[in-house]
Amino acid sequence: MLSEDQVANFDFDLFVIGGGSGGVRASRFSANFGAKVAICELPYHPISSEKQGGFGGTCVIRGCVPKKILVYGGSYGGDLEDARNFGWELSEKIDFNWKKLLQKKTDEITRLNGVYKRLLSSAGVKTFEGEGKIIGPNDVEVTQIDGTKLTYTAKHILIATGSRAQRLNIPGQELGITSDEALSLEEIPKRVIVNGAGYIAVEFASIWRGMGSEVHLVYRKDLPLRGFDEEMRAVVAKNLEGRGIVLHPGTNLTQLTKTDDGIKVITDHGEELMADTVLFATGRAPNSKRLNLEAVGVEVDKIGAIKVDEYSRTNVPSIWAIGDVTNRMNLTPVALMEGSYFANTVFGNKPSKPDHSNIPCAVFCIPPLSCVGLSEEQAVEKAKGDVLIFTSSFNPMKNTISGRQEKTVMKLVVDADTDKVLGASMCGPDAPEIMQGIAIALKCGATKAQFDTTVGIHPSAAEEFVTMRSVTRRITVGTTPKTNL
Repeated sequence: MLSEDQVANFDFDLFVIGGGSGGVRASRFSANFGAKVAICELPYHPISSEKQGGFGGTCVIRGCVPKKILVYGGSYGGDLEDARNFGWELSEKIDFNWKKLLQKKTDEITRLNGVYKRLLSSAGVKTFEGEGKIIGPNDVEVTQIDGTKLTYTAKHILIATGSRAQRLNIPGQELGITSDEALSLEEIPKRVIVNGAGYIAVEFASIWRGMGSEVHLVYRKDLPLRGFDEEMRAVVAKNLEGRGIVLHPGTNLTQLTKTDDGIKVITDHGEELMADTVLFATGRAPNSKRLNLEAVGVEVDKIGAIKVDEYSRTNVPSIWAIGDVTNRMNLTPVALMEGSYFANTVFGNKPSKPDHSNIPCAVFCIPPLSCVGLSEEQAVEKAKGDVLIFTSSFNPMKNTISGRQEKTVMKLVVDADTDKVLGASMCGPDAPEIMQGIAIALKCGATKAQFDTTVGIHPSAAEEFVTMRSVTRRITVGTTPKTNL
C-alpha cells in the first residue's frame, strides 16, 4: 500500500498514454472531477507508425472520419448515375478530382487534431508529444520528439493506445498497403484488389468502386462481414456485386509480385490478378508491444490485448486500460463510453461498469448496413424459447425513379414469449441514421407491440420498422435458423 506522503507526492493523479477518442474523453472527464491529469500522444501524421500518431487517434485522423468523407465522395458516383432519370441532363463524361477531395480530407483531419488539443487544454490537462511507456506501477516515461526522456509519477495510469492495421504475412507483402495509406494515396488507383471482408474491406471496396475503379474483393469465407446477421451479409454481398465489385469468396492471397504492368497477385486457387493497389484489410492488432507492460506484470492475451476487469482495471491495481487495446468491442463510441465510466469510477465517486449490450454499429459500404442487438443466429443460440423473425424487402422510392435495382432490407428479431425486440438490422440508404433511433428503443427494452403502435413517418424507409406486421418465420428453440435466401 502507498503511504499518504507517497500519494501526495505524485506528479499527477492520472497519466494517460494515448490521445485517441477514449484517452481524450477519460482525461477531460477526470480533470472535470478535479483530478490533475496528463496525457501523451505521438506527433501528428496522417499515416501512423511507432513514431507517429496524433491527438484524435485512429478514428479522427486515419479511421472513421476521413473514411466517411471518402464514402461521401464515392457515393456521388452512383448518385450522378441516378440523377439522369430525375431530369438532370449530365454529359456522359464526368471528371473526378481525387487530389481535391484528398486535400479537403487532410484539411479536416488537421483541423480536428487541433480541436482535440484545445479540448484538452481547456480542461486543464497537461499534454506531451512523444512516446509513453510504463516503467513502474506508478511511473511513466515519455520520449519526446528530440529524444529527451521525461519521467513522471501518477496515482493512476490509463492505457488507451488503440490498435494498428496489420499486413498479411505473404511473399511481397511490402507491395500492399493498409487503410492508413489508403486514406492518403497520391493517385486514385484504376485497378484495386482488397483482401479482407470486414468493415474496412467492404467500405474501401465501395469507395473506390464509386470513384470508378475496377475493384476485386478477396476473402476467405463464403460471405463478407463475419459476425453479422447471415441474411444481411448476403444482402451486402449482392449489393457489392450489383455496384460492379468482383467478389472472390473462399479465396486467399498467396503472393504479390511487382511487374511493369503493376502488382501481380496470386491466389490459392492459382488465379493471377493484376492491380495498381493491393489493400490488406485483414484485421488490426492491439497497440501494446512498446508499452513495457511485462516489466510491471500487466497481463495481456495471446494477441496482445490488455486484460481488464468489468471496470477496465488491469491486474495491476494502479493501471487501467480502455478502447481497442483491450479488444472488447472495438468501436469509437465504445471507447468514449469506457473513458467516461473510468472517470466516474476513479474520480467521480460513482463506480460504473461499461455496458456492452445493445451497442449499435454501422458498416459504411454503399449502401450501408447498420444493426443493433442480436443477430438472428445469436438470438437462436441464446434463446430459451421461440424466436420470431420479421423482415421487409422493398425497392426504395428513389430507386423506382432512378431505375437502380437495389433493394432495402430490414429485419427485427423478437422473443416470442416476452415480445421483446432482441435485434434490428437494415441494409439500405440512411441505415445508420435510422438505426441510432432504433437503438434507443432496444436500450429501453421495447416490445414488438410498441413498435406496432408507433405511427410511422410517411413517405420514408424508416416507417417499415413500425409496419412489419406479419411473421416471416418462427424458429423453434433448438433448431437452426432458415433464411429466405
